Amino acid sequence: MIKWLIAIIVVIVGGVILFTYKGTSPSVSPTPTISITPTETPTATPTTTPTPTNVTVTYTDSGYSPKSVTIKVGDSVTFANNSSRNMWTASGVHPTHTAYSGTSLSQHCPDTAEVAFDECKGEAAGTSWTFIFTKTGTWGYHNHSRSSDMGTVIVQ
Repeated sequence: MIKWLIAIIVVIVGGVILFTYKGTSPSVSPTPTISITPTETPTATPTTTPTPTNVTVTYTDSGYSPKSVTIKVGDSVTFANNSSRNMWTASGVHPTHTAYSGTSLSQHCPDTAEVAFDECKGEAAGTSWTFIFTKTGTWGYHNHSRSSDMGTVIVQ
């Protein structure tokens, strides 16, 4: 009977020990799954200011070439004198040159503000004159020194 009693006590003590350790042992819980969804990072779209371009019109003894050019606002045209005579490039209408600026030759020459499409003087062979166009439109021009030589600048 003592053996039975010892066996029961051992079983009870073993159960208590097992129950105690089982209750305090760290439980292993599943590691939470973290799901990272890639998102697009918005990138700044660079704003670019268009670079103004320059077009060259050559003046020869035969007149302007090309006779018509198309440019954008802010672009410039260089008139190069490759002729044997003076070149005085100016907007129409000859002889007042009022078409581009709305002012007459006597009002805007000398054009120190560079706003009146008018060279304001005849330049010798081998020289050039550049004008920056700031207004849209179709602008006729001529050589004031030889008004039959004409051309057109189309500004978009």
